[in-house]
Amino acid sequence: MSILTTLELLPLVGVLALAFTPKANAKAAKQLALGFSLLVAAVSAVMAARFRSSTPGFQFAESRSWISSFGINYAVGIDGIALVLILMTVILVPVVILAGWHESEGGRWSSKTFYILILVSEAMMIGVFAATDVFLFYVIFEAMLIPVYFLIGGYGRGDRAAAALKFLLYSLFGGLLMLAALIGTYIISTNQIGGTFDLTKLSQMHIDSATQNWLFLGFFIAFAIKAPLWPFHTWLPSAAKSATPGTSILLLGVMDKVGTYGMIRFCMTLFPDATKTFTPVIIVLSVISILYGAFLAIGQKDINGLIAFTSISHFGVITLGIFAMTTQGLSGATFYMVNHGFSTAALFMTAGWMVARRKSSAIDDFGGLQRVTPILAWSFFIAGLSALALPGLSSFISEFLVLAGTFTRYPIAAIFATLGIILAALYVLIAVQKSLHGETKPGNESLTDLVLREKIALAPVIALIVLLGFYPKPVLDVINPTSGVVMQHAGVVDPVLKAGK
Repeated sequence: MSILTTLELLPLVGVLALAFTPKANAKAAKQLALGFSLLVAAVSAVMAARFRSSTPGFQFAESRSWISSFGINYAVGIDGIALVLILMTVILVPVVILAGWHESEGGRWSSKTFYILILVSEAMMIGVFAATDVFLFYVIFEAMLIPVYFLIGGYGRGDRAAAALKFLLYSLFGGLLMLAALIGTYIISTNQIGGTFDLTKLSQMHIDSATQNWLFLGFFIAFAIKAPLWPFHTWLPSAAKSATPGTSILLLGVMDKVGTYGMIRFCMTLFPDATKTFTPVIIVLSVISILYGAFLAIGQKDINGLIAFTSISHFGVITLGIFAMTTQGLSGATFYMVNHGFSTAALFMTAGWMVARRKSSAIDDFGGLQRVTPILAWSFFIAGLSALALPGLSSFISEFLVLAGTFTRYPIAAIFATLGIILAALYVLIAVQKSLHGETKPGNESLTDLVLREKIALAPVIALIVLLGFYPKPVLDVINPTSGVVMQHAGVVDPVLKAGK
């Protein structure tokens, strides 16, 4: 059994242990879930230490027959891109559990059920990034909807049932399109290589351009909904406003990365010709997403809505980097996935604590927090600076790589995308000014600052944001070789700029 399979099973072992925990003992359920999530993170650290970025192909690979009559296998393996996304996942899950120690209270079901759903989600997130059998990926991709649906609908706020249903319907629609494309790909494989869902074998098939285009759209639309990319984004604001902060971190910080990851792993790998065909359209959609999300974020009155629309803008940047079709852009997009995960986690954590203390999510109600809760205020400020890609923080490096990589092939798109940086400064600094500075608003005078548990949960995220901002080399050294392989397989060569141009 490979270490990847061990990683997938450990959270499920935690689920089994939680199942035997008394429903009334919420503290034991929390401690048990936290303990297993930390164990998963420790095993992931061992796997990362053993990973060799200079070795091509998938590492820690394992393949076992699952449904042999259709050539379906349980097949897993990771390259540099999958590794950094799995590491981001296993870091954020214990952070979510510790930061949201009381999130399950007042939910429709018990705390034990809440943490079971969290651990099931972690197992699926690891599995979806590790899957090298396309059918296995699809099954996990769809199954991930179940725990998230219950986390939003069972433990969220406001109109949580409607938000959960909207999320489910959009995702199921995208999944059906992917299933149709998956079946089409399998039928083609039966005529060429005997029928398989193995990613490596499928990537070697010859598919005519017209067929590639249809199959590409089936996968891409499903991933664009998951990402979310404009105009497939409309499920996100209501989900972000209704979900608990921890669920929002898992949803926007990790699960939505499955969409952009799928664009790299499946769209570019299986359908390279179609990728080139649709790249100009996707570049336009990405730029629209960047500007649209930024403009709507500026006008938001609700702090969770603000974070949701900033994420739409950021996912536009990620998609732009992917389809810039340069190694630099792809590496920047992958690094941006990681950095967005951490910056979004910091934003949702600090915003969640502000909402819990103030009993309001309206930005105007948080005036003067820097005097009353200085640590919380400064933490929100740093998280906001990371969201606007301030130099010295991790998001800056990834955003710079995306824009530089895009400029070499699509300079006009890069120029318009750069406007998103200016708009990001506006929506972040306006929110900071309204919530942290000025006179202390009535009702804020007695708010408490961060407690020790909250500081411990937030500290590693802030540390990573700063550390990767000044020293991104270890992560980029893992990502860059895989980006080069992806570009080579797609048949794309980085443009060479002539001197003086």
